[in-house]
Amino acid sequence: MSAVEQYARAHLVTDSSEGHRAVPVILHYDAEADPHAVRIGLPGSPHRVFSRQLLERGLRAPVTSGNVHVWPCGRVQTVVEFHEADGVTVVQFDASALIRFLRRTHATATPVTH
Repeated sequence: MSAVEQYARAHLVTDSSEGHRAVPVILHYDAEADPHAVRIGLPGSPHRVFSRQLLERGLRAPVTSGNVHVWPCGRVQTVVEFHEADGVTVVQFDASALIRFLRRTHATATPVTH
């Protein structure tokens, strides 16, 4: 198996009166399609694809690559921000969900030898 899909809850941060809104998110990794990329699926929008390494590094310190920014927010949250032509999307995750997902991607990407 080379694909990992994990469902998580995250908070979509907006400047509207809703503020933070909990949304279901799909985290996806497919080693055969691209061993260096992860995808995040948000309700009602196309998947966003970016570097798995960016996500890993962003758990510990602020990082940016192109239109994607990732940074830790306190001890237990991680923020992923996407800058796009029609605006900015900010998603706040429990870091533990992202760590669990990344561990699964590494287990899938690394062949098991006995």
